[in-house]
Amino acid sequence: MIDNQWYQLKTEEVIEKLNSNENVGLNFHQVQALQKTFGLNQLPEGKQRSIFSIFIHQFLSPLIYLLIIAALIAVFLGDYKDALVIIIVVVLNSLIGAFQEGKAEKSLAALKKLTHLKTRVLRDKEEKEIDAYDLVPGDIILLNAGDAIPSDARVISASNARVAEAALTGESLPVEKSSAVIIKKTSLADRKNMVYAGTHITSGRLKVIVTSIGKDNEIGKIAHLTTSTKQSKTQLELKIHQFGKKIAIVSVILFILVLVIGLIRGIAFNEIFMIAVSQMVSLVPEGLPVALTIALAVGVQRMAKKGTVVRKLSAVETLGSTTIICTDKTGTLTKNEMTVTKIYLALSDQEINVEGVGYEPNGKLLVTSSSAELDQMLLALILCNDSTLIPPDESHAQWSILGDPTEAALLTLALKAGIDITQLKKAHPRISEIPFDSETKMMCTKNGSSVYIKGAPEELLSLAGFLKTDKKNKILNKAQEMADQALRVLAVGYIPNAHIDLEKSYSFFQDQVIFLGLVGQLDPPRDEVKRSVKRCLEAGIRPVMVTGDHKATGLTIAKSLGISKPNDLAVDGAELELMSDKELHEKIDTISVFARVHPAQKMRIVNTFQEKGNIVAMTGDGVNDAPALVKANVGVAMGMTGTEVAKEAAKIVITDDNFSTIVAAIAEGRLVYQNIKKLLLFLFVTSIDEVIVLFLALISGYPPPLAAVQILWINLVAEGALTINLIMEPAEGDEMKRSPVPINEPLLNSPLLKRIPLMVIASVTSTYGWFIYRTSMDVPMNQVQTETFTVLILSQWFNVLNCRSETRSALSWSLLKNPYLIGGLALANVMQFLVIYWRPLGSFFHTVPIPMTEFFKVGMVSSLVLWVEEIRKYFIRKKQKMPSA
Repeated sequence: MIDNQWYQLKTEEVIEKLNSNENVGLNFHQVQALQKTFGLNQLPEGKQRSIFSIFIHQFLSPLIYLLIIAALIAVFLGDYKDALVIIIVVVLNSLIGAFQEGKAEKSLAALKKLTHLKTRVLRDKEEKEIDAYDLVPGDIILLNAGDAIPSDARVISASNARVAEAALTGESLPVEKSSAVIIKKTSLADRKNMVYAGTHITSGRLKVIVTSIGKDNEIGKIAHLTTSTKQSKTQLELKIHQFGKKIAIVSVILFILVLVIGLIRGIAFNEIFMIAVSQMVSLVPEGLPVALTIALAVGVQRMAKKGTVVRKLSAVETLGSTTIICTDKTGTLTKNEMTVTKIYLALSDQEINVEGVGYEPNGKLLVTSSSAELDQMLLALILCNDSTLIPPDESHAQWSILGDPTEAALLTLALKAGIDITQLKKAHPRISEIPFDSETKMMCTKNGSSVYIKGAPEELLSLAGFLKTDKKNKILNKAQEMADQALRVLAVGYIPNAHIDLEKSYSFFQDQVIFLGLVGQLDPPRDEVKRSVKRCLEAGIRPVMVTGDHKATGLTIAKSLGISKPNDLAVDGAELELMSDKELHEKIDTISVFARVHPAQKMRIVNTFQEKGNIVAMTGDGVNDAPALVKANVGVAMGMTGTEVAKEAAKIVITDDNFSTIVAAIAEGRLVYQNIKKLLLFLFVTSIDEVIVLFLALISGYPPPLAAVQILWINLVAEGALTINLIMEPAEGDEMKRSPVPINEPLLNSPLLKRIPLMVIASVTSTYGWFIYRTSMDVPMNQVQTETFTVLILSQWFNVLNCRSETRSALSWSLLKNPYLIGGLALANVMQFLVIYWRPLGSFFHTVPIPMTEFFKVGMVSSLVLWVEEIRKYFIRKKQKMPSA
């Protein structure tokens, strides 16, 4: 029997063939043995590159080809020393590039581990959550709505289960699953007793047994399409690539100009050719793409430490441009520690307050005497419930929960009323159910002879019989009154002597539900969220609440957190449905709360914000949130409560479901972009300085101020020792006081272009001025070149301090905040000292020892670029402090 015929066997036969047990699962020893046989449950990955192959790859560059050609020409012309220097520089540059690229690949490989799929299995009679790659054939998996299916498996039992298989079979609608045997041989799409890796369950529950894993899965059979797949380039990477192309063209033109002018001046061909090649190489920031990768990877790792898992690298840069955050309320803005504080019994028109906070069952129901009506409501709340309360034990110091916090709070309420939940559930076993669905906003179960139902008040009231219109209005008014007190309101009812018809769903209960009453739960806002909302507003980001709660509840919370301004609107799904696209477009900037909206409406909200030029981040946790998460510029899934489908659709996952973590991630995204800008500024100014100094000398009739190998040395030391270090700059603290980064902003934006001329003029004045001054004093040319070479490279080191901040003084902005840069500068100084004073190295790079008195003078002259920038920054800070007119 081959794998693809598991659907033709009875479940008992499948379980027996796989040596498993439906109620026990596999044991530890079985799992170990099977993993040795079948390996891990993962698709084949592309071959990992070795450090040696990465090193060899560094030579596959047009610039390297030019340097090698230049070295060969130097050999041909008899200049063996320069040829050797070029080869050494090429090898060192390739070693640095290989180290940096290897580090980037390791960083990205480490990030992949953060996004592993989790799944629930039955092993040794215990339900456990494990990494999906640890699955083996024979494992019993338990799946709920929203779970991604981690491997191919045979259905053991199904409860109203439907699976979206479009990704594998092309079937547009979710497929209903059952355990029934299929006798005839059939296609993949018609195997309704099988589920497949790469699909997800949209509703209901499944218990399945794994039949194949990894490359043996159906999706594994097409793995060759994925093993060669590379992460698509981000917008920033594309900008860098285009920028690099333009610089390359300019560098070729520069090469021709230098060569022509030098030959006209009568400079020896071999000397001017080497200088022209060196200038061309120095102008192209070939290390920038690798530095960019590391910048993004470092940003992602920093985010991971703060509770944000980045699934798509493009999210890092997009976060910095975010202008709107559409956020859920429960658990994101609030603590998600639900507590029932109020009960309303509909038939007796009685209101009951409840003491206590959190899941610990301390407190009581403030009621004079028990009643059959209250008992019936508590019974419904316990039976129509999928959560579990866990009392304190060795691993948990406090009461904890498994499942939805809203449902867990109902169990705490029952314990406060003195009910034995375990005994009650045994006495009324669940027979069938309709799981909660965000479309219907209800859930129901059949226990014994009755059906118990809970959900949104307006939805449940639409099914209620025996209630007159005025009574229904009174209940709705009571629900509104509770919502105005920031309570989450849940309605409860039951139908005696009934059954569940899965085909007709809730329409089967029309006018049959006995409405029991309302339960009001308090979910207090997180302490830190108010500060985070303020940070957003200061940063030009507008938070908008999109909640499943009543709009009055949402608006109360939104006002308390500062999300809603005095004249802002709250709109629910019904009201939104009546709005035309034009009306929504006009009003959306004044709507701060969207309540009780369905998935299509979430898409509409995101789309409208985007049409108005916004970059939208959208939170979500359910299956139905997936389309909106994909549509948003940054989809944000909840790590604790989110379904696997939501996580797959999102670009980032927040591990603690906290709004403040989203804000911290945005700040980190801005920091990454900011540091890339700093690096670009540093590299660009360094390249321009060298070009202008050389051109001025050639045009003025002076000999070349720098030897070709010295230009290569500057390129190696200035870029190699400092670029990655500048990427590691910490936050300046004002990232969230700046405006969002325009998504289409050019790399060299206006502030950068304004800084470049001043920096270039200062460093060129220092370098060329010193060259002219020392030449006029009849100092030997080899010493003049050495000193000029040192002035230029020291100017770049002073300039890297300038680039650390646009407005902060380099003298006050402590270097200790970036130990990587300290290390880079220390290494660069040692290397420069060696190239001047250690003769074996100095002879290669045409340097001579400089008297120490001159060395200190050189240092002082080189610092001009620092003082010029300090003056500019001083006036910028002074202007910022001035009151606006």
